[in-house]
Amino acid sequence: MGKENLLVGLDIGTTKIAVIISELQESGEPKIVGIGTSRSEGLKRGVVINLERTVESIAKAVEDAELMAGVKVNSVFAGIAGDHIRSINSRGVIAVSRSGNEIHPSDVQRVINAARTVALPVDREIIHVLPQEYTVDDQSGIKDPVGMAGVRLEAEVHIVTGAVTSAQNIYRSVKKSGLEVCDLVLQSLASSYALLSPEEQELGVTLIDLGGGTTDIAIFHDGSIRHTAVIGAGGKNVTNDIAIGLRTSVEQAEEIKRSYGCALSGLVNSDEMIQVPVVRGGEPKEISRSVLAAIIEPRAEEIFSLVLQEMKKTNYSDLLAAGVVLTGGGSLLEGTVELAEQIFDMPVRKGIPQGFSGLVDVVSTPIHSTGVGLILYGLEQLRDEKSTGGSEEKGWFRKMKNLFSQYF
Repeated sequence: MGKENLLVGLDIGTTKIAVIISELQESGEPKIVGIGTSRSEGLKRGVVINLERTVESIAKAVEDAELMAGVKVNSVFAGIAGDHIRSINSRGVIAVSRSGNEIHPSDVQRVINAARTVALPVDREIIHVLPQEYTVDDQSGIKDPVGMAGVRLEAEVHIVTGAVTSAQNIYRSVKKSGLEVCDLVLQSLASSYALLSPEEQELGVTLIDLGGGTTDIAIFHDGSIRHTAVIGAGGKNVTNDIAIGLRTSVEQAEEIKRSYGCALSGLVNSDEMIQVPVVRGGEPKEISRSVLAAIIEPRAEEIFSLVLQEMKKTNYSDLLAAGVVLTGGGSLLEGTVELAEQIFDMPVRKGIPQGFSGLVDVVSTPIHSTGVGLILYGLEQLRDEKSTGGSEEKGWFRKMKNLFSQYF
């Protein structure tokens, strides 16, 4: 297995680190050949707070994945999240002055560069500039203007920004683990590659990634990403509520949530009883499962309500014909889809990653949506490089590499 045929996704989450190794087949489809997970130590709400522990967690996950795949990993596509993520929509305009007024790829790059020229605080950097649509003279809604004739080219783009220090610390953690970073990718954007069909993105859909420390949101409409946001609440908040409400340890609360938790009280039989271990030993106490659901439901409802507020900030909340797709570990909780349908008042489905072969049974779970999505994102970047005869590194990412070259 040649290293040039490997694509690796590194999902750096608040509760887990996951590494997924894929081998590119002759058909161009990625085949999952290795997966490694470890408990995430050193992160809080998607942000590195202890570098050494984060490095240890990444190294352990990489080692497990390498052992399963029988290969050595050198580079990864790494995800980035956290409530420091912000996004804006911007517009750029240029004149097409060449003879014949034919629009070339260089003109598209110029108009995107014009659109990304926005005023940012010194502590923030651009992570992604994602084209939405182009306008040639008075003709709008164009997805690819190359080859068309016009004298004025406009571009509407979605710009994702993040805190410089947060991105630096993720880059540093991966680098100290002995890996090169091919790209840092917004996790909700990566997940969309594994979960959303072109039809859903065209009709309008909201992707909600229910993680341990954060909830990531991405809204698509008319085939393009329109809004992204990160809410600083997730599954850990639910676990903490259970630990406090049932007077048990956080570790036991997490186990109880996974085994017996339900996000909608109406789905639980009040006669069903569960055992709850108490702190510092002693005899476990018995409670009704409906009591547990009554603790979980308000927090789950709060998270979905915050997502709904974020959706209503945009012009697309009433244009989402494909509804909502839930993913991430939080989506595995019983009753989550039903509660979301009540709050959003639209169709809701659970997102399972697709578009790969190999270890399908192991990876086909919402927990690995970001890891698989990072691989599919990387695959698209490789295809773009081949179609353009090479790639020019993003200015932001090149600057980040240069910044750390003196340390590594």
